[in-house]
Amino acid sequence: MNSCAISFLTITNTLSRHLPSAATSPPKSSRTLLAPRHIRSPPTVILAAKTEIRVCTNRTCRRQGSAQTLEVLTGIAPPDVSVVSCGCLSRCGAGPNVVVLPDAAFVGHCGTAARASEVMMSVCGVSDGGKSLEAFGLRKRAEDELGLGNLSQAEILLSKALELQAFGGVHIIYKVRSTVRLASGNHLGALEDANEALTLAPLYVEGDALLASDRFDAAEKSYTTALELDPTLRRSKSFKARVSKLEEKVAAVAA
Repeated sequence: MNSCAISFLTITNTLSRHLPSAATSPPKSSRTLLAPRHIRSPPTVILAAKTEIRVCTNRTCRRQGSAQTLEVLTGIAPPDVSVVSCGCLSRCGAGPNVVVLPDAAFVGHCGTAARASEVMMSVCGVSDGGKSLEAFGLRKRAEDELGLGNLSQAEILLSKALELQAFGGVHIIYKVRSTVRLASGNHLGALEDANEALTLAPLYVEGDALLASDRFDAAEKSYTTALELDPTLRRSKSFKARVSKLEEKVAAVAA
């Protein structure tokens, strides 16, 4: 036997000793089922690119509180985690149910704000001591105050929410405070908050502050991006009103 053949056999035998055989190969990973409610700490799911959390809003899960789950998860999610509604995920008796993609990790009994927060922190592999949930609550209160026209109180609540330095939902808080400041006539502050939201979430568009500051090109780009991200805005009366206002201002300047 020549030296080349001996070398080849040596390499083959060495590899066969170190490579696992089919019989000893570890089984393929299966879906991760978060612990039932009586177990406090759900297993951590490693955050992957384009992570998406789908919340079942079908009839049974909706009755069990999935609408609140969807709202909370959306409100405390960081920009790189998408939260959307979906149809039935089966296991209706364990609802409200969510699934985390791309790992297909199934989560049951997600019917409270605390449970939703627990799931989000687990998905992202972090713990912020409930700050994101507290900030979410402050934002919701601020939105109520905004609806009542109490702009100063709304801004105070939103500023408190930002001071918490929560893990997720911060870009939404900046966006809402931008809206409040815009309504208060603080165009510079509104624009600063809009820019903060865009820095945290580059695809998070805010054209109103740009329009109020007479930055027409930037406002047009913002609205165009919003339409590309969500084509259903074409049917929105408020969005049409924004575009009409932009067109009127541009026409007035050109006249």
